[in-house]
Amino acid sequence: MNALRVAVDATPLLGERTGVGTFVAGALGALAAGGGLELSAYALSLRGRAALAAHLPPGVKAHQRPMAAGALLRTWARADTPPIEWWTGPVDVVHGTNFCVPPSRKAHQIVTVHDLTPLRFPGLATGATRIFPTLVRRALARGAHVHTPSAFVADEVVELLGADPDRVHAVHHGVSAQTVSGEPGRGAGVDGPYVLALGTVEPRKGLPDLVAAFDAVAGAFPDLRLVVAGPDGWGLEAYAAAVGRASAAARIVRVGYVDHARAAALLRGATLLAFPSLYEGFGLPPLEAMAAGVPVVATTAGALPEVLGDAACLVAPGDRAALGDALARVLGDDELRAAMAARGREQAARFSWEQCAARLTALYRQAVEVH
Repeated sequence: MNALRVAVDATPLLGERTGVGTFVAGALGALAAGGGLELSAYALSLRGRAALAAHLPPGVKAHQRPMAAGALLRTWARADTPPIEWWTGPVDVVHGTNFCVPPSRKAHQIVTVHDLTPLRFPGLATGATRIFPTLVRRALARGAHVHTPSAFVADEVVELLGADPDRVHAVHHGVSAQTVSGEPGRGAGVDGPYVLALGTVEPRKGLPDLVAAFDAVAGAFPDLRLVVAGPDGWGLEAYAAAVGRASAAARIVRVGYVDHARAAALLRGATLLAFPSLYEGFGLPPLEAMAAGVPVVATTAGALPEVLGDAACLVAPGDRAALGDALARVLGDDELRAAMAARGREQAARFSWEQCAARLTALYRQAVEVH
């Protein structure tokens, strides 16, 4: 079987890495290790493209011709030019990993849709992300296949964008071995027991709800801290206001952006991970917490029940009282935490980047065969 020439958008590997970057790193590394593909990568970036090669796994070629992200996205939202071949040369498949797949002269197109926040919850979307549904619709009109990280998002793509169900494919993310490895213990310089929140500070993540819930139970756990790790987003003002209202504000620690190694260390040292998301297309942080043997309190938002199964304590999104009760119940019961840790490891073991890469490779081949 001939090796397929596949060009992958690796832009999310540049800069501060969020969940999309974790997906691209995990999937691309496993795709390269799996063989059978001739992989190359491009970046929608003028200045960052020079650093692209350093972020790629062995065997993946970097295309470093300049690509102006803003101008290209606006153009591709209304026209099917310029084609990806201007940058990559001839390829069989082009995989847009973050809502946008470039048009092509001959290549079959795959676009990853992580969630549909701009359509489901437009008030939780930024101006930069509101163009995403238009880009996906344009790709669908060109005959692109859609990859989603969950069956939940796949159903939404069919329902909200009118996609052909046969061209929408749910392929779950994996869990990094770096998260699982290492000795358990205190996390990356944070002393004492702590509840960890991990993710960008944006309205969709529900962090003001978590601050209020933590404040409600803090008196019962006087040595406990809340540690909030992740890059600043456009929800920083609401988060800061919630902390300002908290009587236990001195015990809320904001550590900002952390790389994957420090995030893994923080996970391994946490008493539990809290993930109070209002809407979620997958949920990597709670799954990684489970892989590390850390109990999870999360919401029922979006794909979280699909990904976390019965291994997490789930509450309705936005219900601060229920979130506080769940935190208190798990924090106060050693046997429950041990049982949740065991169930969480079993659940996380169902997800791997090798499985993700195998299914993506099958999708690439299907796209070529089906047209």
